[in-house]
Amino acid sequence: MTTTADDLRTATDAVARLGSSCADYEALADAEVLAGQKQIAAARRLLDTRSAWMAAIIARRSRPELGHSGLAAQQGFLSPEALIQTVTGSTKNDAFKLVAVGTMMADAEAAEKLVEAAVESPDADPAAVAEFVAKVPWQAPIARAVTDGTLSVDAAESIRSGLGQIDAAVTADKLGTALDSLLVEAASLNADQVFKLARRLRDQLDEAGIAAREKQAHDDRFLRVYRLGNGKVRLNGLFAPEDGEFVLSTFDSVTSPRRGGVRFVDKEKAAWAKRVQDDPRSTEQIAADALVQLLKIAGEADQGRVFGGRRPAVRVIVTEKALKSGQPGQPAGQTGQPAPGQAAQGGPVPAEDTETREAAAHGQIEGNPVPISQETIDRLLCDTGTRGIQIDDTGQIINVGRDQRLFTEAQRAAMGVRDGGCRWVDCDRSPAWSEAHHINEWLADNGFTDLADGVLLCHPHHLLLHNQHWNIIRTGNDYWLRPPVEVDPEQTLIALPSKRATL
Repeated sequence: MTTTADDLRTATDAVARLGSSCADYEALADAEVLAGQKQIAAARRLLDTRSAWMAAIIARRSRPELGHSGLAAQQGFLSPEALIQTVTGSTKNDAFKLVAVGTMMADAEAAEKLVEAAVESPDADPAAVAEFVAKVPWQAPIARAVTDGTLSVDAAESIRSGLGQIDAAVTADKLGTALDSLLVEAASLNADQVFKLARRLRDQLDEAGIAAREKQAHDDRFLRVYRLGNGKVRLNGLFAPEDGEFVLSTFDSVTSPRRGGVRFVDKEKAAWAKRVQDDPRSTEQIAADALVQLLKIAGEADQGRVFGGRRPAVRVIVTEKALKSGQPGQPAGQTGQPAPGQAAQGGPVPAEDTETREAAAHGQIEGNPVPISQETIDRLLCDTGTRGIQIDDTGQIINVGRDQRLFTEAQRAAMGVRDGGCRWVDCDRSPAWSEAHHINEWLADNGFTDLADGVLLCHPHHLLLHNQHWNIIRTGNDYWLRPPVEVDPEQTLIALPSKRATL
């Protein structure tokens, strides 16, 4: 179904009826506010679709072969995107997005019209029709979804850029199959989530290309340090995911009490957190001073000395097929069978805890959506050792403790691998920024400190759950969020799937 001018008028009229001032919106009831936001989003999708159509026309009339007679050049711009950015007042990224999606829609529409004309021809030749069908871009379903108003331009660009282009390893048929499943899920996801899912599907289709993309990310790294005219020194850099996560983890550990990090029960850690919170420096100043201190320590270090201590907790998640006994690099005498899931964590571990591995398709750095190659897994596991986190035949991580009030560090690490971060709907907080929540309250429900009955929630959502009387329940390996009666009289259960990337 293609949207019409009447659909646009109906959508904009619904928005107009909401009011014409902030005071009018303030007077709306909660239910009207939620419904109004959806109406605005629907109208915006229709307007953005038309904006993409227009951007495609501007781009076509400004194509390079037209030279100075092109539309953008006539208006004094070097590109159609620059013209669109000026006219709309948007960002450069938004202008490129409109041109990319609009051009994709125009190409798909033109190809489908040729197919339609060939089919309706009185003397239609099946071979000719098939030839026209073959020329329809694989992105055509994306274009149709945007035209129908079921997919936003932002989500369309996320899918287009996330799935990438056809190459020797990834054919149009493979991309089309991935697209079919992606469009089904896209309706309930935001643009950022759609991109992550699309990129994950692309990585699954092109596992052989992961190493090449990883190398490119590594080659793109840089750090520029230069002095400004006023004597100050500025740093500007870019890191590959592997190194970048280590940098982030380092600064997270330094500044977490200032940015909503986990609460501390240990008295010494709580006292340190209080000092950080009360520090008169800004969070950015604390991070800057920490970097200088780290550089001073490194500069004064004895190069011949091996330092112990705990590294920032960057974990590598791999599946059972990434582990196998008897491979090079295994310590002598180590032949035990691996656990079905493993997490590699910084810091030395006893030799008896070291696991072995076999070739795997890919792994993942915890908290980062970009996959890592088998070679990187091997190097990281060799460098840091592994901590075994065993998953039983139902997919649930095996319990490691029932007899204490708080989840242990090992249990929290296991939940981080299982949950992938805060389980709350649409929350993207990583495991490092989450707290362990007892589904069955320890005192009220005689709850156990059992992995199956614990989930990760970030601090704000943990507080929301307790303060607003939400509940999380478990049925087998599935977790559900039950809203309070005040929010949903029917208390309809909301699924809480794991945020962990599928390997």
